[in-house]
Amino acid sequence: MVYDLIIKGGNVVFRDEVKKVDIGVRDGKISAIAESLEAIAIEVVDATGQYVMPGMIDTHVHICEPGRTEWEGFVTGTKALAAGGTTSYVDMPLNALPATTTKQALEAKRRAAEGKNYVDYYFYGGLVPGNLDNLQELSDEGVVAYKCFMASCGTDLPDDFKNVDDYTLYAGMKKIAQLGHVLSIHAENPQITDRLAEEKIKQGKLTATDYVESRPIISEVEAVKRALQLGRETGCKLHFVHISSAEAVEVIISARKEGQDVTLESCPHYFTITTSQFEAIGPLAKCSPPLRDEREQEKLWEALKQGKIDMLTSDHSPCPPAMKHSDTNNIFEVWGGISGCQNNVDLMFDEAVKKRNVPITEFVRMIATKPAERFQLKSKGEIAIFKDADIILVDPNQSYTVAVEDLYYRHKQSPYTGRTINCRVTKTFVRGQLVFDLQQGIVGEPIGQYLPHPKSSQNNFAQAQ
Repeated sequence: MVYDLIIKGGNVVFRDEVKKVDIGVRDGKISAIAESLEAIAIEVVDATGQYVMPGMIDTHVHICEPGRTEWEGFVTGTKALAAGGTTSYVDMPLNALPATTTKQALEAKRRAAEGKNYVDYYFYGGLVPGNLDNLQELSDEGVVAYKCFMASCGTDLPDDFKNVDDYTLYAGMKKIAQLGHVLSIHAENPQITDRLAEEKIKQGKLTATDYVESRPIISEVEAVKRALQLGRETGCKLHFVHISSAEAVEVIISARKEGQDVTLESCPHYFTITTSQFEAIGPLAKCSPPLRDEREQEKLWEALKQGKIDMLTSDHSPCPPAMKHSDTNNIFEVWGGISGCQNNVDLMFDEAVKKRNVPITEFVRMIATKPAERFQLKSKGEIAIFKDADIILVDPNQSYTVAVEDLYYRHKQSPYTGRTINCRVTKTFVRGQLVFDLQQGIVGEPIGQYLPHPKSSQNNFAQAQ
């Protein structure tokens, strides 16, 4: 047999073990795994001394095209994803305009994405006040899940995303349960956070620490508990995004032990940047929920080491530099979002696997296998025969310092600039095609494909062709 690609001599990370084997790729799929492949191949890659892993599936990315392409577009955003070892992603229904809450908006997003993605992609649909009747059509058109905000969000602009009220949350869960999808939730209580922010601003308390104090852990935990109760009542499958506290993790794990269908994610910044570091870094590290102090961060690390974090995602939420600036040094005025997707894999590999001895198989579960399983991305998520050849090479012995000039984001800003990371993604393959190489940078033209949910009419139509 002639292979398109053979990756030789690497330490291949499977679900439950690491083995030094060769991988053969043909027609975009993994077609052979053996101790030694001596067959003919169009390309042979020597992975000696490196880990060969499934590419990251980042299920929490904000590409702002169409409507706010000046924040981040598909081309720049997916270059950064590819360079960081991500081979597919799920795009959130905000911050593009229009928000992805109707069939028409989803079609506009699909058109905008065509021919611009360097990695494969999926779309979320949004749950917002007034769009309950749109949920079915979004499912039919291929969204893999739905997203809602319990925290305040959005602007007064037409078609921008809005946070749910309790009725919309309850009725939306009932409908999404009938559709068999997952509802992903940003869980913070806005009546607590908004009022605390107002008080801080009135008192002239405008620092990073003041912002963190305005969004206490109880606001996250209370919202999680309320959503879980509604989920139990409706039978809706839930997923909690960017959980920042160990207490919220424990509440979710407890609900799962009692039989509820629920998962959670957290993000690299919650494990690698503390409140005091936020003060030093400034607005580039502002996000919501906010970064926590050293004590809380260590609790979150303990939860991860105990296997309680289902997924790691970037929550890549970019914006123009002007939105990260305040003339009055008021942290409440600046955009709350972190540009971080280019450093998901290497940063957390360094911090979790190398520094804290988290098993590499557990790391791969969090970045690839579990996301694929939860969102039914059936061809993705592991090194196995017939799976898509979405493969990354990671060198655990390289160190580098994050530099502005190496960032692929539309706006080259990151809270990790100047940070030394003690491993490095050296190659990224999407369906067997090289899209990033450490020496060459981004390789070739965008090859990413839109992949609708397997339940959708769009997917059924494609299979029939």
